Amino acid sequence: MKKVNSIFLALVAIYLLAAPLALAQGTKESGSAEKQIETLQAQIVPSMLKGDPGFFEKYYADDAWVIHGDGKPSTKAEEITNLKSGVNKYESLDVRDQKIRTYGDTAVVNSLLSLKGTVNGKPYSGDVRAIRVWVKQKGNWKVVSYSVTRVVSSK
Repeated sequence: MKKVNSIFLALVAIYLLAAPLALAQGTKESGSAEKQIETLQAQIVPSMLKGDPGFFEKYYADDAWVIHGDGKPSTKAEEITNLKSGVNKYESLDVRDQKIRTYGDTAVVNSLLSLKGTVNGKPYSGDVRAIRVWVKQKGNWKVVSYSVTRVVSSK
């Protein structure tokens, strides 16, 4: 009986030692995912300001869905075409607030942006709230959905 108790106590001790290590490892992975997304998010603004579609070609999923502030949807291919042609052209884009949350292989980024430029061929200047959803596919982060909502002044 003493041997069974000793084995039980040893297993409990191993569990109590291993649990914090497992939790710390999960936190590191989550932090790492957040850092990866933060780095990717930082690459978007220069790409958009330059009118360089390379970021979208590399990091948007083939079936990505984009909803602009006017409610019009577009695909990855349409976004790339609009950026190349100047239909979407950005003069300034300032990320004023950004929150990244990760859920395993999914990350959700909520942002407050101030932008000026031409969107869907129409001049735009003002603030927008944006949600970008990233999913890790075959080891690489891809944007699967992006939506923008205009911030309406309370005046």
